[in-house]
Amino acid sequence: MGLFGSGKKDKNSNAAPSVVTLTDGTEINIAAQVDCLGDSCPRPQLMTKKALGSAAANDVIEVVVDNPTSMEALPPMCPQLASTHLDTIAVDRGWHVYIRKN
Repeated sequence: MGLFGSGKKDKNSNAAPSVVTLTDGTEINIAAQVDCLGDSCPRPQLMTKKALGSAAANDVIEVVVDNPTSMEALPPMCPQLASTHLDTIAVDRGWHVYIRKN
């Protein structure tokens, strides 16, 4: 059992795509979800980078975070990851961040 992520399994979900409506009314298909609830920096950023690395062009990933610092750090890192931040939506337990791979 390691110090980081002890008791956690890989929480990336590549289940069947779901459809989400962004705040501007645009509907998008989610290719994968990265569950980072309870995680703090830099894990959400690293998991996002990993998910984008295995995503196809134009795939949208949904990153679920409950750490404000992580939520704020994800959009600015998109240009370095050849991706586009589409939206961040506040929910009762945190935020859902939507990122499209270019």
